[in-house]
Amino acid sequence: MSLEKISSNKHYEGTLTKYKFRSAALGDTYTQFNLFLPANAAQGKVPVLVYLAGLTCTEDNGAQKGGFMRDAAAQGIALLFPDTSPRGAGIDGEDVDWDFGSGAGFYLNATNPKWSKHYNMLNHVTQELPQMLEKAGLPLDFTRQSIFGHSMGGHGALTVYLASLLSGTKQYRSASAFSPICEPSEVPWGTKAFSGYLAGGVAEGKDRYDATAMIGKVKGAVNILVDYGTADNFLYQLHPDKFLEAARVAGHDEVQVRVRKQEGYDHSYYFISTFASDHIHFHANFLKA
Repeated sequence: MSLEKISSNKHYEGTLTKYKFRSAALGDTYTQFNLFLPANAAQGKVPVLVYLAGLTCTEDNGAQKGGFMRDAAAQGIALLFPDTSPRGAGIDGEDVDWDFGSGAGFYLNATNPKWSKHYNMLNHVTQELPQMLEKAGLPLDFTRQSIFGHSMGGHGALTVYLASLLSGTKQYRSASAFSPICEPSEVPWGTKAFSGYLAGGVAEGKDRYDATAMIGKVKGAVNILVDYGTADNFLYQLHPDKFLEAARVAGHDEVQVRVRKQEGYDHSYYFISTFASDHIHFHANFLKA
């Protein structure tokens, strides 16, 4: 299935384009994403930074409110904004709660048969989207790829990155997160998702999709930046301190894993956009190396 262009806007001398296509990974439902190409993409392939949004969000939240484009344009980095779940799968119960089902795909591959045909956001983000974009001939260099995200998307960014290191594929050069769900197997958002999507429940989730459990298994060097706000109403869902503790126990120092506590900031895009530039420049250090 080919890409269909929905809209395109000039932005910081580059172009932000929204596309749609029928996704096999998401059960043959239509999905949409945004892609920002900096101006220098006209001269050749550019590195890619993937942004994963949080609960209730779409492909538009990060693109419209994140404040990432100015610095990405200056650094010559493309930004890819996927959706957060399948849409219109028609599964009983997918639109009942805001923190499960539509808008809450949790960046995993479902193993519960009820959800496993459609809820495969991990495959969608890590395999299907890069393959679709390469097939379309867009000027993107997926050998230079990093990932970041917010809240549920921060969980996604950390776990996708760590899984790529643990598997040996090393698909991503770096990961960063704003207010990530760092220990989903121990908090309500995560246990609800794991119990619903995964045949093995929370135990399967902890083994495969819990950044705090995963960081302790990584033996080599990592490149991770995390920011969270002290006024975040959802801090009890995040556990950044547990992630930092596990990273230090595993031998990852301040250079490899940096977790920053930002005084007075909350869970919103006001917080994200304040530190957006820091995250773009963090990834540029690795994407342009």
